[in-house]
Amino acid sequence: MTLRVLLIDDDRRLFELLGDYLGKHEVVVEHASDGPSGLARLAEGGHDLVLLDVMMPGMDGLAVLRRIRENNSVPVVMLTARGDEADRVVGLELGADDYVAKPFSARELLARLRAVVRRVRPGLMDERLSAGGLVMDVPRRQVSLDGAEVEVTGLEFDLLAALLRRAGRVVPRELLLAAAGREEVVGERTVDVHISHLRRKLGDDPRRPTRIRTVRGVGYLLATGS
Repeated sequence: MTLRVLLIDDDRRLFELLGDYLGKHEVVVEHASDGPSGLARLAEGGHDLVLLDVMMPGMDGLAVLRRIRENNSVPVVMLTARGDEADRVVGLELGADDYVAKPFSARELLARLRAVVRRVRPGLMDERLSAGGLVMDVPRRQVSLDGAEVEVTGLEFDLLAALLRRAGRVVPRELLLAAAGREEVVGERTVDVHISHLRRKLGDDPRRPTRIRTVRGVGYLLATGS
């Protein structure tokens, strides 16, 4: 499930970095460079979460948070300076759902965003994927094929979810691990091995696969029917 996040921060470079990383993990990031424009973008609706920097020129993040909480319950994660406990306390008292201290890793931020959404808007994360008799219950990390449960490893589950979210479309090998939320630096051969394991578990003939098809020189495609 794709999350739509609004970043309100005057740091354009941060937006570019987060947009690139989070975009690989089913998170679409929109940007507003100051408080007033952020409030205007938020009023347009459709955002699942707000990332809000405390230190901004003009209207600071705490003032923006006060305005948001006048009429909007959207989850808000504050970005604060490391060690600035006062801002974090005030932000939480004003209704922030969490905070992340700068500098932070994009990987940590992604985990915090997902945790906040699961806690504050649990129904949003009740993702269920299906195609051609294959069903994945994402929150419970369960896979079934034609009603029978299929045992998969953690990485196999994430790779299969990445393929199912793009069912009917080709997913390049080099993007599969990123799409599955994995940070490991591995060769394309590793992806091929895990796909081979998945095919076996899903009853897909490795010599003539029809469910997870190889697109030579590009990657893999999960067929929408079998």
